[in-house]
Amino acid sequence: MKISFEQLKSMVVFAQVVEQGTLSGAASKLGLSRAVVSYHIKKLEQQLGVKLLNRSTRSISVTPAGEDYYQHCRVIAQQAALANQEIENLKNEPIGLLKITCPVNVGLQTIVPALNEFRHMYPKIELDVNLTDEVVNIVQQGIDLAIRGAPLADSGLQASKLATLETCLCGAPSYFERCGMPEHPSDLASHQWVLYKLTSNHLELTKANRSFSVTMQGGITTNNAAARTAFVEAGHGIARIPVYDAAPKIKDGKLMTVLDGYQLKAIEVYGVFPPGGANTKKLRLLLDFLKDYFKRQSVLNQG
Repeated sequence: MKISFEQLKSMVVFAQVVEQGTLSGAASKLGLSRAVVSYHIKKLEQQLGVKLLNRSTRSISVTPAGEDYYQHCRVIAQQAALANQEIENLKNEPIGLLKITCPVNVGLQTIVPALNEFRHMYPKIELDVNLTDEVVNIVQQGIDLAIRGAPLADSGLQASKLATLETCLCGAPSYFERCGMPEHPSDLASHQWVLYKLTSNHLELTKANRSFSVTMQGGITTNNAAARTAFVEAGHGIARIPVYDAAPKIKDGKLMTVLDGYQLKAIEVYGVFPPGGANTKKLRLLLDFLKDYFKRQSVLNQG
């Protein structure tokens, strides 16, 4: 005996009638009229050739055949409900792959620890993390999110600000013993610098509404932030270093800060993504998580 879609619907209606005890109760539960419920029961009895319910003006009771049939209808209704719940879970629990690129040092120091926490919260989101100090074409390489330390140029991409990271001027004790400690921004021009290729060689310092501009010069240039810090630690010169990177080395006595009374421009960290990328739930979750994560980190308040 073939089962039509209409009969499947009638079986679900019948299961509700048995469980609610009245046609009106089943109608209310299913969002149908009492007449439609009654129609499904009559149609089902005609198709099966047996009486499923004994009905009077005030009550209904289930026949022995109806009781046996109900057990099967109940399973079908439950399985349908479970199937719907599985779909809801898929919608509510994001899944899929996120491809992320970020600079090496900020990645290791802040982004990777953040992603560790994020992955524990959303284990069904897969992460493909590429650490590089080169600015990659995220559209061509299919990147979902790039972490960058500067606002967008006119590239057609979209961006969301994630954090503000404070910076400081640092050098090794051995360097200052050899070359002296700068006391004023004007002293910086005569010092050696470890230069970072991805930022400008012009440094701005401010104090009491006064600005000072310094052109940095030195014998070492690198495109890697961790290498820059290592060269500074070895005594090759001064550099502007993010506080999150410098703080542990300052605490250990490997680096010293200078001109602490002057303010340096902070690093604005952005999440950059292709147009429309934030429409995906998994990327929206990651962006919101990173913003919250950075707020919770004590390194953001140092410097």
